[in-house]
Amino acid sequence: MSVARTRAVALLGVDGALVEIEADMGAGLPAFVIIGLPDTSLGEARDRVRSAATNSGCALPARKLTVNLSPASLPKQGSSFDLGIAIAALAAAELVPAASVERVVHLGELGLDGRLRPVDGVLPAVLGARRAGASTVMVPTDNADEASLVPGIRVVAVPSLREAAIWHGAGLESEPVEVITRSRSEPPVPAERDLADVIGNVDAVEALVVAAAGGHHLLMVGPPGAGKSMLAARLPGLLPDLDADSALEVASIRSLAGVAVTGDLDLRPPFEAPHHTCSAAALVGGGSGVIRPGAASRATRGVLFLDEAPEFQQTVLDCLRQPLESGETVVHRSRSVARFPARFQLVAAANPCPCGQYGSRDSDCSCSPHQRRRYLGKLSGPLVDRIDLQLRVARISSSQFRASADVVPTATEQARVRVERARRRASQRLAATPWRSSSEMPGTWLRDPANRLPPADSQPIDRALETGALTMRGYDRVLRVAWTLADLDDDPVPVRRHVVRALSMRQSL
Repeated sequence: MSVARTRAVALLGVDGALVEIEADMGAGLPAFVIIGLPDTSLGEARDRVRSAATNSGCALPARKLTVNLSPASLPKQGSSFDLGIAIAALAAAELVPAASVERVVHLGELGLDGRLRPVDGVLPAVLGARRAGASTVMVPTDNADEASLVPGIRVVAVPSLREAAIWHGAGLESEPVEVITRSRSEPPVPAERDLADVIGNVDAVEALVVAAAGGHHLLMVGPPGAGKSMLAARLPGLLPDLDADSALEVASIRSLAGVAVTGDLDLRPPFEAPHHTCSAAALVGGGSGVIRPGAASRATRGVLFLDEAPEFQQTVLDCLRQPLESGETVVHRSRSVARFPARFQLVAAANPCPCGQYGSRDSDCSCSPHQRRRYLGKLSGPLVDRIDLQLRVARISSSQFRASADVVPTATEQARVRVERARRRASQRLAATPWRSSSEMPGTWLRDPANRLPPADSQPIDRALETGALTMRGYDRVLRVAWTLADLDDDPVPVRRHVVRALSMRQSL
């Protein structure tokens, strides 16, 4: 009997850290002890591992078995450590070669019959193992496609503990088993949502194109039926396909959220639209046990749409202030800090008042001025200050409807060509920087002497800053929109007309 070692991965947010699993088979009364800060589900691995080993034909000796998870100060959660603990125990009992076990990272949950069940978060776990220098990872068969998305690492898929022991060199005969798979429902086919469906609202359509071209946040205020939700649903169709790294990041978040990931990366940007009754944990991530990503993280590299934004609790909405600035959500717990990417485009829609009729030409508003102020006041000043484009959307009249029949509507494909061309210009301009879109450019870049606009061109926002109509944050955001407008017009730098237009798109409310 000896000490054997293998490795697994502990996930904290989207980051994976290698954990060394040490198993010691020593003298004493039969016992199975797991130390190293395990949670409840991990502590229950004792019974799963012993039953799985017995039913796989490689029963553990009736001796004292101590399993240590190192580093001991790192919190460890979930059942994905089962396979690593079982393999390390078999190696300590000299049933499999310890040298083979030590080279492999093991992930998977054990059933009592020895079969391996798929687990959530395999993709970020394999990514973490690769970054830590691991070369081989063993996963349940149902997780093989997901793990294979990570380049540069060997993936070994096994259906059971018996097959895992045989792969490591145990003297056992292979036996066919039924692979455990997760139930997968066919994803709904997204409906074709074309900008050509939008009648009128030319300014709103153009604002949508600007938002897509620069990755800018958008707030739309208008009465019911003005087309706010219709416009927001068409924004993802304007966005270009994700690159490989971004698609892998999106797939990692889906894996952590418990969504099955197939062998093909989805290159389309995600779209999340949480209901206004959601909690702060549902929006930005959290949970009392395992920390899960929220809607803001699931929308990373895509669109987060908040319909009826003032109906959300104000404390929930204000949780978005930090992600909008930093591009990540940070969830603090007493023993750990979990980080999730949250670089999304925020699109918020709001009625102008509780009854929704304020400012309508054909209806009277029944709300008092105090009710109107209180309603829109749920969108706090600091949150609105982080939104680049603030647009008022009005219902179209019958005369506008008839006039629009003679105008060729803007189709999604046409708008997407403009968006992709503008994004290429921004990417070329920022090729020597870590940023790729106008919305990511920091104030230091905007105010650098090489990029600063002449005083004659920046005069409108300089005056707005002096009078208090703009904050310094708003000043920078107007400049970013101006750069996007210049990219859409194929101009090398913004000029005064771009700055004036960008300022009007921020102050139209």
